[in-house]
Amino acid sequence: MGKKRIIKKSGSEGEGQKRSSARATKRKIDHGVLHINASYNNTTINLADREGKVVAWSSSGSLGFKGSKKGTPFAAGKVGELLADKALTMGMKEVDIVIKGIGSGRESAIRSFIAKGFVINRIQDKTPVPFNGPKAPKPRRV
Repeated sequence: MGKKRIIKKSGSEGEGQKRSSARATKRKIDHGVLHINASYNNTTINLADREGKVVAWSSSGSLGFKGSKKGTPFAAGKVGELLADKALTMGMKEVDIVIKGIGSGRESAIRSFIAKGFVINRIQDKTPVPFNGPKAPKPRRV
């Protein structure tokens, strides 16, 4: 059948990363707001400016974690590292953190930002808590 030709494109892997980082560096932001949504199944992190416009976002599912591994602290830490690198390319130095949810990735996402050298001004917990909870079940009739 003959040999199969393999055509290699030079520099095709790094080009996508350069394009995304070049797009991010156009905008210079010194202070931002980090929204962490940590559920049992996934961890989503949004990085916004002071006005609330989302500049960058990522989740553990978008990094390639599948199934129950998406909700782990390790996956949340990796998402935090990725967004911290994006924020550094934008020139961000200070961050306010807003946490929502009760997943296990809450703390590790914050620790990954601290490890990159960001100044954290405040941490706010916006986890929804019910005032009276769900309706109690009817009593059992025997």
